[in-house]
Amino acid sequence: MLPIPYRVTRRVRETADTVTLAVAPAGPDAIRRHRPGQFNMLYLFGAGEIPISISGDAERGELVHTTRAVGAASRAFCRLEEGDALGVRGPFGTHWPVDQARGRDLVIIAGGIGLAPLRPVIDRVVNHRGEFGRVSVLIGARTPADLLYGSEHATWRARDIDVRVTVDAAPGSWRGRIGFVTQLIPTLRIDARAAAAMVCGPEIMMRFCARELRALGLAEERVYVTMERSMKCAIGLCGHCQFGPDFVCKDGPVYPYARVGPRMLIREL
Repeated sequence: MLPIPYRVTRRVRETADTVTLAVAPAGPDAIRRHRPGQFNMLYLFGAGEIPISISGDAERGELVHTTRAVGAASRAFCRLEEGDALGVRGPFGTHWPVDQARGRDLVIIAGGIGLAPLRPVIDRVVNHRGEFGRVSVLIGARTPADLLYGSEHATWRARDIDVRVTVDAAPGSWRGRIGFVTQLIPTLRIDARAAAAMVCGPEIMMRFCARELRALGLAEERVYVTMERSMKCAIGLCGHCQFGPDFVCKDGPVYPYARVGPRMLIREL
């Protein structure tokens, strides 16, 4: 439960308000092994502690987090530079069922900052491409300027991954797709009877993605979402993340949609 001292080893400005930081232990403590989809609690001295999904390759042993500046603590996180100190607790939470998806077609759908928790899944596919069938990565963002990891998209495509990008709005110079990410789902070429899907984004977006995937023939038991709503303490003690009978920080954040989908329809839950 005590934060371990870490230091920033690499900083990447992703968008105007989003930063990726790689961190390493400041002392002899080893980096704790994490699995795709888990999160850490990052303690920022003088600003507080926030839960941030791990967005780096779990097999490389590097601890990486991507966050958007939306509050006092996340703004402080985004201001960190190489060599700056922070505290790390974790990893916490459930993980994406990547091992269970081996041998299947895989659909990865991300909305905005939701690509960060899914990036480790893509890294796993890239590292072990032969273990998966057809893989599609559908990415949605508000504008082209809000797209994450743009320099990596070509690398993913080079590994026989179908990467499709769409934005809600764009300037005249944009030559890509315009529209919601859900509009890309009906055009997928997958074996829906055995495929798996992993989705992260705003809850309303995940709900409509699940509906489109279900129309394609994908069972809700093989559609996975990550909730990450109002998490604060990581152990289910404070109650901020309660979602019906679950505490997202310890029972999630990754769930089969069949388990949490019905609750997304309950107003104000």
